[in-house]
Amino acid sequence: MTQLTTIEASFLEAEDADRHVSMAIGAVAVIDGPLPGRDELMSALSERLGAVPRLTQLVHKHALEVAAPEWIDDANFDITHHLRWAAVPRPGDDPALFRTVADIMERRLDRDHPLWECWVIEGLPEARWAILMKIHHCIADGIAAMHMLANIFDSGAGTTFATEIRAAKEEPSPKATSSQLSLNPLSWAGRLWRTSQTAVSIVTQTTRGATQFTANLLTPAAGSSLHGSVANMRRYSAARVSLKDVKTISQVFGVTLNDVALAAITDSFRAVLMHRGEKPQRNSLRTLVPVSVRPADAMDRTDIRVSAMLPYLPVEQRDPVKRLRLVHARLNTLKESGERQAASTFVKLSSYVPFMLSAWIIRLLARLPQRSVVTLATNVPGPRQRLQLLGRPVEMLLPVPPIAMHLRTVVSMLSYADELAFGITADYDATPDVDELARGIELGVARLLARALAHRRPATKRIKA
Repeated sequence: MTQLTTIEASFLEAEDADRHVSMAIGAVAVIDGPLPGRDELMSALSERLGAVPRLTQLVHKHALEVAAPEWIDDANFDITHHLRWAAVPRPGDDPALFRTVADIMERRLDRDHPLWECWVIEGLPEARWAILMKIHHCIADGIAAMHMLANIFDSGAGTTFATEIRAAKEEPSPKATSSQLSLNPLSWAGRLWRTSQTAVSIVTQTTRGATQFTANLLTPAAGSSLHGSVANMRRYSAARVSLKDVKTISQVFGVTLNDVALAAITDSFRAVLMHRGEKPQRNSLRTLVPVSVRPADAMDRTDIRVSAMLPYLPVEQRDPVKRLRLVHARLNTLKESGERQAASTFVKLSSYVPFMLSAWIIRLLARLPQRSVVTLATNVPGPRQRLQLLGRPVEMLLPVPPIAMHLRTVVSMLSYADELAFGITADYDATPDVDELARGIELGVARLLARALAHRRPATKRIKA
């Protein structure tokens, strides 16, 4: 039996602390072509999903939580408990699909069975249908879940994933090469001195980052309608933009792809706040930005390996390009401050705290009305090439994040082939304008692209002259 880590178990504890919350993450694949026969589809999905060990295991919790929960094999595993069918109401358009996705995702997974479901959704127009994969967050983070989802498709584990869209990644640890090894004592002393200096630098940076990260968590953001308690019902919407356009913007302005995506999200939140009659302020939108610390050789492992940053996204800035540059500058400042290293250290150290105490702290924090973080924006690298399922092309992939901890609106980004998708989950009552938020993201990218093309055009003319 394998124990859940503290961070994995925390998603179960957060769910237990708030009856309005479901901590399942999801992904929707819209597929072009006739729906296969039920038996053919059941057979294919059973074979491909049954090959993932974690999907045949239960979470076993100890009495009084004297130890962390454990994964145990489900002796009565029956995949038909997990393969479900649904149909969207007419006309079967995107809003109807999104309403169905929200309905499915807002319901908690049954802990008497392995914590996942796979929904086949019928009723889409033009001979299309969809698959919704729903997995509890305690099983996997976004990257691991995407690799699990890849098992459904015809390419399976051979699917290749993008890497440049990630929010940030850990710096590789320096390793000695054979050319650096020497029997000379002076060489040893030099290497020992350099290593000690590096260690001191890392400790100093991590300590400084820990101080800043803690201060950010304790400092309330400006009050707004974006933040507050949530109910049971959810809304879902999505935006899709060209990855080529995002790359053009990043190249022209010298920023990362993730900077562009976050700037577009910032643009949309600014518009939503103003439409609601609220003034966007510098401290209105502190955002939890998860950072993967998953090494390349662990991409297919079903676990959670994340750190985090807590930037204020600049909703106060009117100009799109200045806003983009501010996003870039603020993220760079946090990367250099050691904040993400500190968050990663907090996650690692949590494993050394007795689980009974950890569980109590997590439940307490989940019940308290935290006011420091307003939203979450996570970025998952998706498949680089177009996928197929039983020979039918996958038209689009959309991420579906959960909401909790007084975050009424959460955004997840997923790259797929030549596009970048934004999935937005929101509280039903507090966010009736979730579709406007999605359209605002698309408009934010369009604004930046127009400025990028205008910025590049004069240089092109000078070259021709």
